[in-house]
Amino acid sequence: MFIQVKLLKGFQKILTYKIPEGINNGNLVGKIVRVPIRNQETSAIVLHQFTQPTTKTSFKIREIKYIEPFPEDNDYNPFIAQLGRYYQIDTLHFLKRIRSFLGQKETSDLIPSHIVKPPKKSEKKSKNNNIHLTAEQQKVCTFLSNYLENQSYRPTVLHGVTGSGKTEIYKKIIIETIEKGKTSLLLLPEVTLAIQFEKLMREQLPQDIVVCSFHSGTTIKNKKAMWQYLIKQKPILIIGVHLPVLLPIANLGSIIIDEEHESGYQEKKHPKLNTKDAAILRAYQYNIPILLGSATPSLSTLFNVKTKGWNFFQLKKRFAGTFPEIKTVYLNDKKCRRNFWISQNLEDEIRDRLSKKQQAIIFLNRRGFSFFVQCKKCDFIFSCPNCSVSLTLHKNHILTCHYCSHTITHPQVCPTCKDKHKKFIKKGIGTQQVVTILEKIFPHARIGRADLDTTTKKKIWQKTINEFENGTIDILVGTQTITKGFHFPRVTLVGILWADLHLHFPIFNATETTLQQLIQVAGRAGRNNIKSKVIVQTMHDHPVFKFLDEVNYLKFYEYEIQKRKELRYPPYSRLVEIELKHTHEPDIEKEAVMLATYLMDQLKQQADTMQLLGPANPPVSKIKNTHMRKIYIKGNNIHLIGKLFQTIDRTKYKSKIFFTPNPAN
Repeated sequence: MFIQVKLLKGFQKILTYKIPEGINNGNLVGKIVRVPIRNQETSAIVLHQFTQPTTKTSFKIREIKYIEPFPEDNDYNPFIAQLGRYYQIDTLHFLKRIRSFLGQKETSDLIPSHIVKPPKKSEKKSKNNNIHLTAEQQKVCTFLSNYLENQSYRPTVLHGVTGSGKTEIYKKIIIETIEKGKTSLLLLPEVTLAIQFEKLMREQLPQDIVVCSFHSGTTIKNKKAMWQYLIKQKPILIIGVHLPVLLPIANLGSIIIDEEHESGYQEKKHPKLNTKDAAILRAYQYNIPILLGSATPSLSTLFNVKTKGWNFFQLKKRFAGTFPEIKTVYLNDKKCRRNFWISQNLEDEIRDRLSKKQQAIIFLNRRGFSFFVQCKKCDFIFSCPNCSVSLTLHKNHILTCHYCSHTITHPQVCPTCKDKHKKFIKKGIGTQQVVTILEKIFPHARIGRADLDTTTKKKIWQKTINEFENGTIDILVGTQTITKGFHFPRVTLVGILWADLHLHFPIFNATETTLQQLIQVAGRAGRNNIKSKVIVQTMHDHPVFKFLDEVNYLKFYEYEIQKRKELRYPPYSRLVEIELKHTHEPDIEKEAVMLATYLMDQLKQQADTMQLLGPANPPVSKIKNTHMRKIYIKGNNIHLIGKLFQTIDRTKYKSKIFFTPNPAN
């Protein structure tokens, strides 16, 4: 018996091997085998199986070494095949990703994430068997229980205001899934949030439930242990961000997506897999229920509720505490105050919280000290030589690029005009500068910072969060990473420094993402208190501020959906991004126009009403000396757009060309 294989890494041609005696030679198609190549061994996927080679070879066909242990999941290959068609990539991509961790080495920056081993029979006592649900929560669980019992596909949307107890529903669904001998996936939009949920689930779920994590913060040892659970088809809970949805899981019983509106579910590198989309596809393929929870559901999800019959439940009441009072303050009103960025209203509220030993969160979605530094005489702006962005000023006079990490010390004189007066304008504000300002106004306050600069260092991030939770930090300054899912019971004040910062970005869903972010960060206040407040500082007024009351979030849907309909933007159409990348700008300029012209000619022959936009420079058009151009196609049928992309002869282009359906901006 012989097989044809493709290596998971390295040589990409199809190779032929013989199955030696003693190895089960049943149907091996789709399985991973260990094969010799030159003087080493590597993993390969079996593409075809046959009794005799169709052609004679001048060399001896070598034998495979063994079949690698791989979970028996009959629906897995059809799932990744469909996912590959959706993203226009080879299914080998997914196999490479889930297998790569087995060969990884440990790194010192990982947060230990211990898999809970099944206890001895005498120790099988639940930590929290009795989950007490409100009538609203019980209604959701009762509904989903039918679909868990019958194992049928049912997308269900849970719109729960912040602090309403969505996690209690998740726990109930997880317990019921595992009691039926099935595995449950719990997906979060960020690793930091996944780590928090992992800790929570270990503390609150019954002790005999095995909790596994599968993300960049999980040790390799624990990933391998989880792999063994999958091979043995043991019912477990798997928590993660992107990778869990790609795992072969024969006994998958339910999928839960928390913060389903988050753009963090789309990966940053090509192919830009969207975990939420993949999870919905997988739930359909495996015929299982999927629960999508959020305090601010995406417009596309709400549209599916309206048009596709997705089930919809609301939790309108907080589990504890009350909703905060929201006050809008305009920054152009410069009455007597110590600093432009801290209004008198906000300063007074912070002082009041400090006197009461309560905590405050100050939110700004920009890290660093200032956006950019400009020469006052000649208008020169310090920019990154590798990326099309200005350098951000950080403490200690350091200018840094947030895309490639290029760093220089702030020069004493302007490199262009050589002005000796050393006059520079520092434009905008970042989290580091906010901390500096607050330290001057409140010298005795304990102030912490949580943004991408700190969250990429997971141990520092965890230390900051722990200190804020136990009350040793009074004021936490942060970016969007503190807006999601965290429960800080002592927080009674949230200050949003620049609420309209992203409202005017050239992105069709800028209003939606801004409102979601504002509601999410505002929702950190008053979760355990009767009185709390949110100060929303803005440069300009905007209709979106009328919808900051999260109880009335659905009114925003009615407001925004009409605009999407008029312009035929999602969810009223399907949007695909085609991105070109090249290190030589003249080449990419020429090829972007060439590709757009070709696609436009093809569209003229299509019966479907597709529309082409571009080519255009993205807001950041160069990163790490690689130039980018983007073309967008709007249409009613994603499969027709995919077929159009397949007609592109990419051998004619020097640029790399990437396909992203449903891009999250």
